[in-house]
Amino acid sequence: MAARSLQLRLLASAAVAVFVALAVAWLAMTWLFERHVERREAAELARTGDALAAALTIDAAGRPALDQTPLDPRALRAASGFYWQVSTPRGVVRSPSLWDEALPVPAGASPSDWAADTTRGPFGRRLLRVARAVRAPGADAPAVIQVGVDARELAEARAQFGRELALFLAGLWAVLALAALAQVRLGLAPLAPLRDRLQRMRRNPAARLDADHPREVAPLVTAINALAETRQADLARARRRAGDLAHSLKTPLAALAAQSRLARDAGATEAADGLDGAIAAMAAALEAELARARAAAARDAAQDECSSPAAVVERLIAVLERTPAGERIVFAPEIDPALSVPVAADVLAEVLGALMENAARFARRQVRLTAAPSDQAVSLTVEDDGPGLDAERAEAALIRGGRLDEAGPGHGLGLAIVRDLVEATDGAVTLDRSPLGGLRVAVSWPASTQGHTSHI
Repeated sequence: MAARSLQLRLLASAAVAVFVALAVAWLAMTWLFERHVERREAAELARTGDALAAALTIDAAGRPALDQTPLDPRALRAASGFYWQVSTPRGVVRSPSLWDEALPVPAGASPSDWAADTTRGPFGRRLLRVARAVRAPGADAPAVIQVGVDARELAEARAQFGRELALFLAGLWAVLALAALAQVRLGLAPLAPLRDRLQRMRRNPAARLDADHPREVAPLVTAINALAETRQADLARARRRAGDLAHSLKTPLAALAAQSRLARDAGATEAADGLDGAIAAMAAALEAELARARAAAARDAAQDECSSPAAVVERLIAVLERTPAGERIVFAPEIDPALSVPVAADVLAEVLGALMENAARFARRQVRLTAAPSDQAVSLTVEDDGPGLDAERAEAALIRGGRLDEAGPGHGLGLAIVRDLVEATDGAVTLDRSPLGGLRVAVSWPASTQGHTSHI
C-alpha cells in the first residue's frame, strides 16, 4: 500500500534527494577542509624554512651550517613528526628529530618559492614537505632546505572533522526531512477535502465538485463532474423506463382482472382464483417499483433536505387510523417535534409508512414510535405488541419477497423496499424483539449526512 501513497512517495524521494545532496556536500567539504589544512600547514612550514634560510651559512669546505636553529621543540624529539634538513653537495645538517634518518633531496627544487608535496618520509611514514633551493653568500652551489611534518596528523584532523561534520549533517538531514514532510502535507492539503466531497457525491447524484481546487487537479475535477453527469443521466433514464414499464403494465392487468371476473361469473371459480392471485402479485410488484421510482426522484431532487419525523408520523397516523387494521389499535408516538433527520420527507414517509402499516397489521393493542438522536446518528424505531419473530427469521424478513406471516395477506415487498430506501440514503435497518413483546424495527442515519449541497 505504501507504493500507492502519493505522500509517502514524495516524502521518500525528498528524503533520498536531501541525503544524496548532503553526502556529496560531506565529501566536498572534507576535501576542501583537507586542502585548507594542507595549505595552512605548508605556510607554517615555509615560515620555518625562511628562518632556516636566514640562519644559513656555508663554510670554506662548502658544508652548510646554521647560526641558530628554529625554536620548535618538536625538532628536538626523535621521530616527533616534525623535521627539517639543509643539504648541499658537500654536506647535510638536519634536525635532531630525524635521528639517523634523512629526507630525500628533491630534484629540481625551485629557487623562487617554496614547493609543497607529499612524499615518503622517515620511519616509514608519509610526509607533507616544503622545499626550496637557496644560494647562501659565498656558496658555489645552492642549498636545498626541506621542512616536513607527518601527514598522519593531517589525516587525523581530517577524520575528526569528517566525523563531526557527519553528525551535523545527519541532524540537518532530519530537520530537512521534517521540513519536506511539512511541505508535502501542505502541498497535498487541498486534496484532502476531495475524499469527503466525493463521498457526498456518492450519496447525492445531483452534487458536483466546485472549481475551488488547485490548477493541477482541475482536469481531474472536470473529469469527475463529467462522470457524475453521465451517471445521473443514466440513472434518470433507467428510472423513467422502469416507471414507464410499470404504468404500461397497469392496463393489461386491469384487462386481466376483468377477464377474471367474467370467468368467475361463468362458474370457473378455481381458474379465477388462480388468475386473481397472479394479478395481485404482479400489481404489488408494480406498485413497489413505482414507489421506488417516486422515492428516488424525490431524493435526487432534494438531497440536501432534512425532514421532521414527528410531522411525518402525525400524517401517517391520521391515515392509518382510518384503516381496518389501524382503527383497533393505539399509536403512541414519542418523538421530539424539533428533531430532524437527513432524509427527504417523501422518502421518510415511504419508510415509516411501510413500517407502521406492518406494525398495525400484527399489533394486538399498541404501536409505539420513538427516536434516539446522538452526535453520531439519529435512530427511529417502530415497535408493536404482536407475536414478533425469531432471530433466524429477522434477516429473511428483509429479503425481497420474504414475509413475516406466510398465512397473511400481501406479497412481502414492504420491508424489502424499506431496506432499499434506507440503505440508498446511507442508513441501516435492524430487526429485533421489542420490550412490548412484538417486533422492533430501527432505522438510523449518520448525523454527518445532514446539510448536503449541490456544489461541494
